Amino acid sequence: MELDGGSITIDGIDISTIGLEDLRSKLSIIPQDPVLFVGTVRYNLNPFGLYKDKCLWEALDKCHIKHLIKSLEGQLNAPIAENGKNFSVGERQLLCMARALLRQSKILVLDEATAAIDTETDSLLQETIKEEFSDCTMLTIAHRLNTVVNYDRILVLDNGKVIEFDTPTALLANRNSVFSQMMAVQENQKYAAICDKY
Repeated sequence: MELDGGSITIDGIDISTIGLEDLRSKLSIIPQDPVLFVGTVRYNLNPFGLYKDKCLWEALDKCHIKHLIKSLEGQLNAPIAENGKNFSVGERQLLCMARALLRQSKILVLDEATAAIDTETDSLLQETIKEEFSDCTMLTIAHRLNTVVNYDRILVLDNGKVIEFDTPTALLANRNSVFSQMMAVQENQKYAAICDKY
């Protein structure tokens, strides 16, 4: 959408001064509900045919899903059903991550990308993010606070207003910070869940 006011600057460039296609080519968004298209694995990773198969396999390997694609009949030419229904949510997330990795985006937006997946797939995603997206800016919307605790900055919003913005270390050191209190609640819930098990 066109800006109603203010400006957005990426790497010193006001994004209103560049074409939409150029802007979109530098951004990747991985939403909570990952988006796959009817077609093949290859088409979903490389819809414009910009990358060689070797690059596709490398991206799949880095995103911990190469073994699954290798096991499919047709491999890169294996069909993907509407909305990717023939893959689990976690597998769809890993495929979307591979697509973002191929694009070498400057900015990666993760919108609750791990909210609907199991903790094992979550840890695979976090590992991939840490290793493969270290050179890009990541904006992560998260309720699982442990997924952002090692980020450079934490921005806490309340009703659309910024109430805190600092390093995780500084926010956690302040027992009165909202972020610190949310982390304490999350830890208490985790502890209670463990106690309930026993």
